[in-house]
Parts: sequence; structure tokens; C-alpha cells
Amino acid sequence: MKFKIMTAGLLALCLGAGVVFAAGEPQAERQALMKKIGGSMGELGAIAKGQKPYDAATVKTALTTISASAKDFPNHFPAGSETGMETAASPAIWQNMDDFKAKSMKLSSDADTVLASMPADQAAVGQAMQTLGADCGTCHQAYRLKR
Repeated sequence: MKFKIMTAGLLALCLGAGVVFAAGEPQAERQALMKKIGGSMGELGAIAKGQKPYDAATVKTALTTISASAKDFPNHFPAGSETGMETAASPAIWQNMDDFKAKSMKLSSDADTVLASMPADQAAVGQAMQTLGADCGTCHQAYRLKR
């Protein structure tokens, strides 16, 4: 019985350590940032489609998250992180780092511009989504592996 408890404890410890180790990996960091951006785009999309009512606080939070995450995103692509952890990052990123950074900064800048004029209703959120979605699509076309 003690052996089973010790084995279970050791297994839990190893799994926990694996999660902590993975969290510091650049692939995990950039995946987490992309999920934040995607979640924020989802919030804006739900408002734009009328699935959720317009809420200024939600719009502001989403735009702020997109801007901050896009600014930080290029910092998580060091040499040697091209593979592993099921990354969808294309090798083209490391071959065209300046362009990749420019695309990420454009998303951040466009989110800041939209935030400065703060969409006041569902239609304005829809217009913002067109701009931000185009930024996302341009970068994904060039720098995201198809799965």
C-alpha cells in the first residue's frame, strides 16, 4: 500500500514539475500569448455578431490584451525554439524576423488605435474586428504552419 502511495506521489510530483518546466519554454509562452489574443478576439467577435451585448469594459479589456500581447509576442522566438511543444511557428519567422516583428507591432498599433477611438457599439466593434482580423490573417498566412 505504501508503495502505491509513494508511486502516486512521485508521479504527481513529476507531472507538476513538467508543467512548471514547460511554462518557462518560449513555445509555451508564445502559445499562451496567442491564446490570450484569440480569446480577446473571440470576445470582440461575440459582440460584433450580436451573440453578446455590447459592453465597453469587455471591449476595452480585449483591445488592451491584444495590444500588450502582440507587443510581447516577438520576444518569445529565440533561436533554437523553432520546434518542439507542438509549435505551429513557421521557420520563415527566423528567416524574416524583422517582417515578423513588424506584423506583430502592426496588430498592437492597430489595437491601440481602435482603443483610442473606443468602439461605441456593435457595428463599431465589427469594423474593429475587420482591421484586427486582417492583421492576424496576414501574419498567420506568412508565419503559421498549416496543420
